[in-house]
Amino acid sequence: MFIVTGGAGFVGSNLITAINDRGEGDILVVDDLKDGRKYRNLAGRRIADYMDRDEFRLRIARGDAFGKVASVFHQGACTDTTEWNGKYMLDTNFAYSKEVFRWCQVERVPLVYASSAAVYGKSSDFREFGAGEAPLNVYGWSKLMFDTWLRPRLAEAAAPVIGLRYFNVYGPREGHKGRMASVVYQFDRQIRETSVAKLFAGSHGYGDGEHRRDFVHVSDVAKVNLWAANGDGKSGVFNVGTGRSRSFNEVARTIIDWHGRGTIAYIPFPDDLHESYQASTEADLSTLRSAGYGDDFLTIEDGVRLTLDANAQAAA
Repeated sequence: MFIVTGGAGFVGSNLITAINDRGEGDILVVDDLKDGRKYRNLAGRRIADYMDRDEFRLRIARGDAFGKVASVFHQGACTDTTEWNGKYMLDTNFAYSKEVFRWCQVERVPLVYASSAAVYGKSSDFREFGAGEAPLNVYGWSKLMFDTWLRPRLAEAAAPVIGLRYFNVYGPREGHKGRMASVVYQFDRQIRETSVAKLFAGSHGYGDGEHRRDFVHVSDVAKVNLWAANGDGKSGVFNVGTGRSRSFNEVARTIIDWHGRGTIAYIPFPDDLHESYQASTEADLSTLRSAGYGDDFLTIEDGVRLTLDANAQAAA
């Protein structure tokens, strides 16, 4: 059995699809479905069972077993970078992760968990555990807290623990995220509805629409998760991106090309985001490559095409 926390979410549901594609359906999904619309992400997926997150936390705190578990993919988290309730964020992203880790260690179950490139903040040093860990918001800090808490425990871990620092993930099944959905989703929606993609005007030393991100397709994120779970037993924290930043202009033009119509408009950069905004990200993949991950990552052109093709098919 596989356990996927946050399994009804964006990355979690795409990870379940990747597991299904390997012929596996013995999956326990853990999530919080107060937003019942997220069920759509699980529709058509093959799973064995579903459990509410609160019940799961109670059961692992009691030390309950769930049969023979091959690995736990801990994707469940609050991913809203504009959420400033630190108590809620630390309980959801830090305390919960520690609970899952402790249960996995007792049960000798490999753990693959989602960290974030938000730990790097404004830094241009994107090395894991380098000098660039300087988050700009409580979300990034909560992710860094668990990475840092875990660091001294990795060498003596009874079962492998692999943290994956996701850069800017995009792809199918992210519509439920609303304002936290990727710019690929946002620009596509804007082009479909108004034929105008709205990008931020210049700031932080970048020109209009020239802020940059390392955009990584969710199918590649799922592949790295499965590689980590099937690895050689080593623990560690790894960046997950393409290793190449792309501008928002490039993303918008790629989406406009797919639709065959549309224009770009630049809007003033919001004052309230100025101090907590990452103007550029680009994953350093040295550690991931050294650990043996050799697959290529989709370019933004190929990833956008796959995403919009899949969205069009789902809407048909």
